[in-house]
Amino acid sequence: MPVHHLFPTPVYQGDIADAALIADLAHSARSLAAEDAAGRRWCRENGYPGYTSYASLNDLQIRDPAFAQLARRLAPHVRAFVEAAHMDLGGRRPRLDSLWVNILKPGGGHTGHIHPHSVISGTIYVEVPPGAGALKIEDPRLQMMMAAPGRRPDAPEETRPFVYLQPAPGTVLLWESWLRHEVPQGRAKAERISVSFNYA
Repeated sequence: MPVHHLFPTPVYQGDIADAALIADLAHSARSLAAEDAAGRRWCRENGYPGYTSYASLNDLQIRDPAFAQLARRLAPHVRAFVEAAHMDLGGRRPRLDSLWVNILKPGGGHTGHIHPHSVISGTIYVEVPPGAGALKIEDPRLQMMMAAPGRRPDAPEETRPFVYLQPAPGTVLLWESWLRHEVPQGRAKAERISVSFNYA
């Protein structure tokens, strides 16, 4: 008898294999963390374990050529994801809506969340030291599973309630913005740097 595997949740993985751009992004991220007093204040007030420009800067593509180049390099990945996910955008292209830096200190994590008011979200990883937290993706049906049994250790990825994607520098991950995700607390002894973004 056939078994239908229905309602898949696509998560795209690509790569920007440009060591110079990745180095420029790392430099720019650390410069922002040093200069952005409003961002550091927001992180202190909200218990963010490191630095993020999420709540303080919304012009990184204009402010810094590295982020402008990143925006250009992300575009083909986003188009590929739209195609792979069979999205009908009515002839329109996804538009980069926001882009921000994340620097997690050793032992830092980021609790589960979604990205409202956007269609596609993603992250490019800049520095991922050994022991840094993976991206934890949550099955969106989890709250409806009630008495569902757990899954065996050898269960295929698509049947698990959580999937952990371990990126490397240059890895690009994209998902639909409603998908809940988090960064579990890492064991790294150095900072984990990434740049996240939303497309409308």
